[in-house]
Amino acid sequence: MRDFYSRSYQLYFVYGSNMNNEQITSRCLNPEVFAIARLSNYKIAFFGYSKTWDGGEESLIREPGEDLWGVIYKLSFSDADRLDAWQDVRLDGNGSHFLYPTDVVDTEGNNYPVLLIKKDMLGKPKKPTEEYLSYIVSGALFHVLPPEYIEKLKKIETKKASFPVPKKSKFDRSILANLSCDCDDYGTSMENGLGLRTEISANR
Repeated sequence: MRDFYSRSYQLYFVYGSNMNNEQITSRCLNPEVFAIARLSNYKIAFFGYSKTWDGGEESLIREPGEDLWGVIYKLSFSDADRLDAWQDVRLDGNGSHFLYPTDVVDTEGNNYPVLLIKKDMLGKPKKPTEEYLSYIVSGALFHVLPPEYIEKLKKIETKKASFPVPKKSKFDRSILANLSCDCDDYGTSMENGLGLRTEISANR
């Protein structure tokens, strides 16, 4: 039986900009690469608007016959909380993203139950910026994803950003590193965490 919370860590499957080592290490204190893996019958797609990158933001959609490749990270619970906060995943369900449990298969055929972060409201597809897609491709190259998949990523239609990207947030997100669910005052911690996440969302 799948039980994500019986372990002392979490397995997160990332497939977009969080594959970029610069980004994941700025959001998590000790992200550990666990495996390269694929999610069958899904593909990466872009929706909404990222204020950071001036274009569509990554999510995934079902696509029979396709494989969505990415990286499984082994994260401590505190690092998982940090990553959730960066992506505006909220306990009350009102964030822009949510956690989606699924199973992925690594390059040796091993199956792993994982969590992935998925955009809540999709709407119509939007082009990502050239710069954003290049950032994602850099992460795919860094982790040596299958060459044919990387070539497919490179062919995604893009647009040019209208201002220098990535745009830095005015909010100091390093504050999130001090949020943890092992605080003595759990209620105060969660209330503060949700408030911070609301401010983050406004600056995304």
